[in-house]
Amino acid sequence: MGTALITGASSGLGLEFAKQLAREGNDIVLVARNAQRLEQIADNLRGENGVKVEVLPADLATREGAEVVAHRVASTQRPIGLLVNNAGFGLGQDFIGGKLTKELDALHVMVEAVLITCHAAAKEFSRRGYGGIINVSSAASVTAQGTYSAHKAWVSTFSEGLATDLKGTGVNVTCVTPGLIHTDFHNRSQVDATQWSEFSFTTPDVVVRDALQACSEGKVLTTPTPLYKFAVGLGRLAPRWLVRRFAGPGLSGRGPHVINPEMAGINREKHE
Repeated sequence: MGTALITGASSGLGLEFAKQLAREGNDIVLVARNAQRLEQIADNLRGENGVKVEVLPADLATREGAEVVAHRVASTQRPIGLLVNNAGFGLGQDFIGGKLTKELDALHVMVEAVLITCHAAAKEFSRRGYGGIINVSSAASVTAQGTYSAHKAWVSTFSEGLATDLKGTGVNVTCVTPGLIHTDFHNRSQVDATQWSEFSFTTPDVVVRDALQACSEGKVLTTPTPLYKFAVGLGRLAPRWLVRRFAGPGLSGRGPHVINPEMAGINREKHE
């Protein structure tokens, strides 16, 4: 098997990517800020799966951190077969009243770092003729809810363009646009997850399986679960004035707000 590099690997979706890929026999490179946490995860993955696990602490909110990861992605001595750009966070603040430094950190992590690492991966992967890139976007990418939505919309559009650029090179690019997921994302963002009903959520294992399957099949865009396939499709087709109306006031920049399936009139029994 190959080696997968995963950003934001210390928890949530990133950790689930690491677990599933390790179970399939892939070696893993874990990227996050918390080196101690990464070492614990690495020990568990090695013990449970017998794979090689490398820890690469990096702060993707800095240019230096992103370039450290890009350098590892481009290595020819220890080649990476799959890049998973998963790192991200909800801002937990309104744009106007919030801190500009936090807005810039989010921009660096969810846009600039994705661009830098994908540039390195695209050059090296296309040169050798194989590889995969998975960029984690969000169902929020089709809404109008502040900078988080804007960052994720950029990820989706960029991924489509990159897939077009790499067509015929043997390199697959997949962008996954999940909805609400049961992780600690909302707690870290200081967002009350109880505002959404339970049926609006999915689990990390479902999202990761969908993303890995889509990448292996060469799909450029994928949205896990019928519920959010419908919601994201609706968001893409709806008039923008209607999308803005559903976004509502006071939500700008808060992060994990996505199309609410209940507001969209989706029936659980029909679409799950």
